[in-house]
Amino acid sequence: MSNEIERGIISRYDLKKKTVKSGYLMMIVCIILLSLTMLYPFVNTFFTSLKSREEIFKFPVPFIPKIWLWHNYELGWNFVNVVQFMKNTLIIYAGNMAFSLLFIGIAAFALSHLRVPFKKFVQLFFMSTLLIPPATYMIPNFLNLQSLGLINSYWAFWLPAGANAFNLLLLKSFFDGINREMFEAARIDGASEFKCFYQIAVPLSIPIIATLLILGFSATWNEFYWSSLIITDKSKLPIAAAIYKYILYQGSLIPWNVRFAVLTMTMVPPVIFFLVFQKNIMRGLNVSGVKG
Repeated sequence: MSNEIERGIISRYDLKKKTVKSGYLMMIVCIILLSLTMLYPFVNTFFTSLKSREEIFKFPVPFIPKIWLWHNYELGWNFVNVVQFMKNTLIIYAGNMAFSLLFIGIAAFALSHLRVPFKKFVQLFFMSTLLIPPATYMIPNFLNLQSLGLINSYWAFWLPAGANAFNLLLLKSFFDGINREMFEAARIDGASEFKCFYQIAVPLSIPIIATLLILGFSATWNEFYWSSLIITDKSKLPIAAAIYKYILYQGSLIPWNVRFAVLTMTMVPPVIFFLVFQKNIMRGLNVSGVKG
């Protein structure tokens, strides 16, 4: 059994050189500074949520509160129905992923392993839509949904999710790497194309599907503009739109420390979700670029 250690980008011999060592230390310092700048907003929001109103408006503002007021979270929880808005967000997310993975998955599989007329033109068409700014087709989407009577319903989220060009191209790129002989053998055994899709392609695509689920969760959790435009019933709002309307836009009656408490509560779920599944993101993106 070999005891060799895999060589990294910079070996121990390279680190003995002063120029390499100084450059390596500089990169480490830059990474630490970048990490601190990214963590500062989260940590500052959390500490501010535990301060009193006097501490927030004190100059200079203390970074760490002298007295940690945990009841700010209770006040924020009672002021805004966080559970209901989180539930709405999860319903939208579940529908988005169901429509996206089902319809886009079948379309990607067809473009990758079936004989589709004008296949290259269709792929080029979907790829070209990624170059169009989202603001340009927001009004046409709204008018189409209005004519269908889908305003103030979750279908206004689910139907557009079934035509996501980015997810289509990402899934197709992964399906291209699956050996075609597996599908040919299944067809010889009498399997239909749909059976090849859900019994062969889907199980082999778990990494990229997990990646799409994570990216979809982040997009749904942070969406507020489109939901503010099409949802008129406040009880159906997702969490981001509710925070904008109740905390940022109409939050003059809410103390600042309670506002930050609500913001902290809404930041925790996506952070935990990302920390738990971060390995799946890198694995899925790396595997999608491998051509077998």
